[in-house]
Amino acid sequence: MTHIYRCHIELHDSLYFATREIGRLYETESILHNYALCYALRLVDSDRYGTRVETDDEYRYFCRHQVPQYEAHLSKLNDRGIYVTPARSINHTAVLNTWKYADNRYHVEMQKTQKNIPSFGRAKEIAPESEFECFVISKSELQFSPWIRLGKWMSKALFQAIPLPKPTLRENRNAMISYPLNPLDVMFSHRVMSFDTINMPPVSLIRNVKIEGDVYEIKLEKETILLPANMTYRFN
Repeated sequence: MTHIYRCHIELHDSLYFATREIGRLYETESILHNYALCYALRLVDSDRYGTRVETDDEYRYFCRHQVPQYEAHLSKLNDRGIYVTPARSINHTAVLNTWKYADNRYHVEMQKTQKNIPSFGRAKEIAPESEFECFVISKSELQFSPWIRLGKWMSKALFQAIPLPKPTLRENRNAMISYPLNPLDVMFSHRVMSFDTINMPPVSLIRNVKIEGDVYEIKLEKETILLPANMTYRFN
């Protein structure tokens, strides 16, 4: 049986991650990558890639080499039949913060200058009370923590997962998917005919996607949700 959860995320801190760097501006895109969400939701067995230190109500991890291991970590979710979509913004505002490189958190190696000019940068962050939405598809029932951490500063966010009615599988259909998708995860099971690109690392996302293939259909009172079926994490 397929379980689909509609997930609501509300920020309680400013959210920062460097989607793109434009000169001294570090910009945060108003979308959450599905790789990051898998870690935030603690769906990945973090004992396998770091040292776990248990505190009162959360886990903190130490990763010695700071090298992403997405394939090794996320492929295990395929075996468990769990898939998380990227999260789109329901409503959000941005804030612009200026900081100096003298702060250790932003330290980079720079050549010394003969002029007394301060070195600074600007970070465009997503403000508190901004809201996002994503979906979790699973072969079994899941339970989630009501609080998660996101971004470079481990910003606190309220997380709510709402179980949706049993989906209907529509085979070999043409469908327009308005929600953001990871193209690597759908291109092997569906024919992708058109889309808009969202440029962001580690894998650019797509939205407003016209696809051909199997689709989950969930009928609600005021809307019908369409999601590609058989999405799995792919890396090549």
